[in-house]
Parts: sequence; C-alpha cells; structure tokens
Amino acid sequence: MRMVTTLSVLVLGVGGIGHAVVTSLDTGIGRVDPFRDMKNRPSAGHGTNILVVGTDGRDKITPAEKMRYRLGGAGCRCTDTIMLVHISADRKRASTVSLPRDSYAEIPEHTDTRTGELHPKHPVKLNAAYAEGGPQLTVRTVEHMTGVKVDHYLEIDFTSFMRTVDAVGGVRICTAKPMKDTYTGLALPAGTHELNGGQALQYVRSRHIDGASDLGRMQRQQRFLAALIDRATSEGVLLNPVRFQEVVGSVLSSVRADEGFRTEEMLALAKAMRGFKAASSEFTSVPVAQASFPVKGLGSTVRWDPVKSKKLFRALREDKPLAPYATRSSVRKKLVEVSPQQIRVQVYNGTRVHGLGARVDSALRATGFRTTRAPLNWARRDVHRTIVWFDPRWDRSARSLATALPGAELRPVPGQGALLKVTAGTNFTGVLPVRAENAFQGEFGVVTGDQVICG
Repeated sequence: MRMVTTLSVLVLGVGGIGHAVVTSLDTGIGRVDPFRDMKNRPSAGHGTNILVVGTDGRDKITPAEKMRYRLGGAGCRCTDTIMLVHISADRKRASTVSLPRDSYAEIPEHTDTRTGELHPKHPVKLNAAYAEGGPQLTVRTVEHMTGVKVDHYLEIDFTSFMRTVDAVGGVRICTAKPMKDTYTGLALPAGTHELNGGQALQYVRSRHIDGASDLGRMQRQQRFLAALIDRATSEGVLLNPVRFQEVVGSVLSSVRADEGFRTEEMLALAKAMRGFKAASSEFTSVPVAQASFPVKGLGSTVRWDPVKSKKLFRALREDKPLAPYATRSSVRKKLVEVSPQQIRVQVYNGTRVHGLGARVDSALRATGFRTTRAPLNWARRDVHRTIVWFDPRWDRSARSLATALPGAELRPVPGQGALLKVTAGTNFTGVLPVRAENAFQGEFGVVTGDQVICG
C-alpha cells in the first residue's frame, strides 16, 4: 500500500516539484540486500517486478491511537501483507497480485541468519519465510512459488501508514452494506465514506467482516490502493509542495528497499508513468483451489490452484495484461450487494416488441449477469413494468438485479430457487452497469482500479 503512495509521489514529483525532495529518497530509505548470493533464479521477463512486503510494526503509534484503533499488543517480526507488483515494459500498466499470507509454501534450504543453523527444505505458511530468513528468504520463496524473477524489493512498516493517508487528505471508500469488525473497531454504515489515516488502517486490517477472512481483506486492500491512486492522481493533492513534502516524509519513515532501487531508477520509472491513472492499475489475488487446506504441524493453509496460478504468473512473465482489454472501461458502476457474476437469470419477453427478450438478455450478460442466453416469451404479452421474480431466500441477489433494471418491480415467489426470472416490460430502457465490492466474490478474477473506486 505504501509502495503505491511512493510511486504516486514520484510520478507527480517529476512534474517539477522539489527535485531535491525526491532525491532525498536515497538517504531517507533504509536499505536491505534481499538478493545476496542468490542462485538458480527464474529468467528475467519484460517489465519490472516489485515484491512489496508489509511488516507488522506499531511501536511508533501513540497509546491513545492504539486504544482508539484497536492496535494493542506488541509488534512482531512477521509479514502482514505480501504483494507482487508488475510494471509493464511500456510503463502504462501496473498489475498487483496479492499473495495470501497463509499460503502453503515450501521454504528452500537455507542458513538461519541469526543462529547460523542450516535448515533443510520444509513446508510453512508463506509469511513465515520472513520470520525465518528475512527479506532474502522471502524473495527466494516467492520466486520459487511463482516462477517470476523479483527485480526490486520494498518493505513497508504500517505504523506510519496513518500519517501518509492523512497527508494526501484521506481516501474515499464505498460500501453497499454495513462493515463491522469488533477486532479492529471498524464500523462503517452502508454508503460513501472519507477515511482518515486511522480509519483507513482499520479498513485494510479488518478480516472478520464477511467470512472471507484474509482473502476478503486482500480485496479490501486492493480497493483501497485503487482509491489512493485515484485521490493522488485525479485531485492533484500531491501538487501542493507542502503536502508533497508531508507525504514524502511519511513514506520515508517506514520504507526499506534493495540497494538497486535508487533515485535514478525511481525517477526514470516515474517519468515514464506520468499519465498513470486508476484505470492503469489492475488487481487480483492468486487463484485458490482450497482456502482451508490442513497441514500437519501448520494447521489450516491456503492451497493455490496449480493450473490457474501458473497461467496468472505466466502472464506476468510475458508482460501481458491480466484483465482482457474488453473489460477495461471508465464507466462508473452502481454498487450492489451481490456480484452479477454470481446471479443466474432467465429472461422473458412480456411484450409484443420483437426481440426485446434477446436485447435484455444480451445487456444483462454484458454487465456480468449469468443469463441462460435463451430468452423466452411470457404467457401474457401486455406487461408494462419489468418484473423480477425471486425466491425470498435470494432477496439480496434480487435487489442487485433490480438495481440494474431501473423501474423494475420485485415479486417474491417462495420455492422458485436460485434462478431469478425477469419479465421485460414496455418500460425497459436499458441496463444500468452495476458491481459488487468484491466483483468475483471468491472466484478468480481481475478488476481495474477505475472499476472499484467510488462512482
């Protein structure tokens, strides 16, 4: 998350604001050597791959903030967030892949840097790699799992995350339903919210909201990243020299990077990304075959889908976009509770207008609904107002579908089942684009930044 802020600062900084401030990154950033003595690494592909590791650290947060934002306890030598960010060779696209911290991993043979003890190859959860061998073992493990060569390493301490968010003026987050997590203290009613630094930290840390645990949290982190990019690039908040320096100071207080990621390379990267927008970013998580894979001695782990994950990382190596160009759109979509991709629909033509059923079916399918692709004629052909017929057990899906059909009427039919039925009436004017907060809700999918920010 802080890496994106860093890139935003650089992108805007090269526009003529404080070259000396940007140059100070060299002296302000802590340095690590994650590539020392590494052998048998993957072949380099096209573009730039950055491994972003967020570490747990809360020693700089005041006691009052710890109490207010539920940050009790001591920090640990562990990773809280792991992301692989790919910057395309043409510098027009950034692809972010979240790696679940509980992913089943096999750590390569290594020597413990603290004790000097030689450890053989063994299974762990991915976030344990940092605890055992720091940045170097983390990079080796990720490269082994993904087949993607890591070009740069950024390590981020979330303790000054709040200051960075406050420096850019906060971020705008939308939710279709209330969000509450008693562990972090997050309490957001449905609607649009401007989050300050502390609230943003609660939002990205929450994992007890919807039953999706860490997978759901990763998707919220991705939405937050998109919102942060949108705020930084669309409203010009970093063009103010004073605020610019505030953001730089906040970022520098907690970032560590490899020795090769110096100011010269950052500036060259930033200049090439001058036109970067929220739509230029795309987000996904590693496809999961089993979200709760038991392993003796480790407990429950996340097992990657071997076929889909290989396809994903091959796309990164070959510098290909993860989201098909056809899905890239600047159209702002209305927020709904249930993703269209999860809703099955049978369309009927309730009028004498030839081909109306096919038009409605096609429009719903283009928006993401899983239509039957076989519209039928309704028994009566004098329907004026479009009707959504639904089983009350699927009322949330019905409301989401009705939102996409302005002027539609909801009619419950107990026992109908999961398939929703739409009878198109003469008042049909078109389908309103809609989206859920988690567009794929557990399934593998890719979203672009402009698709998940507030409309």
